[in-house]
Amino acid sequence: MYLKVKRLVDIILSFLGIIILSPVFLILIIAIKLDSKGPVLFKQKRVGIHKSHFNILKFRTMRIDTPSDMPTHLLENPDQWITKVGKFMRKTSLDELPQIINILKGEMSIIGPRPALWNQYDLIAERDKYGANDVPAGLTGWAQINGRDTVEIEDKARFDGEYVEKMGLKMDVKCFFGTITSVLKRSGVVEGGTGATEIKETESKENV
Repeated sequence: MYLKVKRLVDIILSFLGIIILSPVFLILIIAIKLDSKGPVLFKQKRVGIHKSHFNILKFRTMRIDTPSDMPTHLLENPDQWITKVGKFMRKTSLDELPQIINILKGEMSIIGPRPALWNQYDLIAERDKYGANDVPAGLTGWAQINGRDTVEIEDKARFDGEYVEKMGLKMDVKCFFGTITSVLKRSGVVEGGTGATEIKETESKENV
């Protein structure tokens, strides 16, 4: 029952979000185009509910000649590939805004486990233990406000499992406001994620 209510809330808030944030979208689109060559958005294959695949959307933060399908932490001097506007968007998490479109389409929810990369087999397997692959993936979630990039795979899956166990209005509200605090403090942000144990959410050259 709550999943139906959750979906209704997602539709309403994502629709309103697109309208209210349209000026921000426009400013970022112009900034990206002026800063570097290439498309404004990029898409990347992620794992959604029941391990289905979908293309997540983000604002492009890296140069178009960045080595494709390579995690940020494996790049030599990753900063050289990130654009000036991209650094700002990553720091403020503004690059995630296009995922409002994913939410409106029903591919994601506002709150839920962050969608794993299609080849994050270790994280996907760990989440299976907690049923975390059987709920809608989220723009933000319980693991994001409990360490974000600093959390190891096992702990991230455990946090996702706690979210599934306690999923409800109270938990979603707690995650929502906890995310605002984390973004303002820039808590748990580590370029390249947790090293060898986690594949960083990076851009591929498959742009849209």
